[in-house]
Amino acid sequence: MNTAELFPIHHIRIDELYQSRKRVLEVLSGLLADDELGGQQATRIFEALVARERLGCTAIGHGIAVPHGRVDDILTPRGALIRLREGVDFGAPDGAPVTLVIGLVIPEDCPEQHLEILGRLARHLNDPDERDTIMGAQSAERVQALMVEWLKDSAEATAG
Repeated sequence: MNTAELFPIHHIRIDELYQSRKRVLEVLSGLLADDELGGQQATRIFEALVARERLGCTAIGHGIAVPHGRVDDILTPRGALIRLREGVDFGAPDGAPVTLVIGLVIPEDCPEQHLEILGRLARHLNDPDERDTIMGAQSAERVQALMVEWLKDSAEATAG
C-alpha cells in the first residue's frame, strides 16, 4: 500500500466548518467510504467510529482527534483528514476544541497495521513543530505530502 493511496487528495478537506463532533464524524465517514463504496459503507464506518468514541475519546490534545476503527468489509486501510476553521468539542483531555481530525479505518483482520499507523501518527503529532506544519499547510496536496512522509515506513512494511 502506498501512503498517497491511504490519504488520497479527495479524502483531505481544509478549512471546513462543522458545528458538532457528530457532524464531523458523518463527513469523515463519507470521505473514508469513498464514492465507489456507497452509502451503506459510510453508515458502517460511522457506526465503527462512534463505537470507538464510546470506548474512549479519540482526541489526543492540542486540537487534534484521531477517530479510528476496524471495519470487516474493507480490503485496505483508508485515511481521511479534515482541518476545521473553528474548533469542535471532542471531549479532549486538555479541554481544547479540535481543529484537526485524522480518520482511519482498517480491515478487521489487520490489528497490527492499525496500531502501527496510529503509533506513527502519534509520534509526529506529539512534536510541536510537526503539528504546526500540518496545521499551517495551505493545500490538500501539502497535507498529503506530510502524511506520505510521516507514514512511509509503515506503508513499506505492509507492502512486503
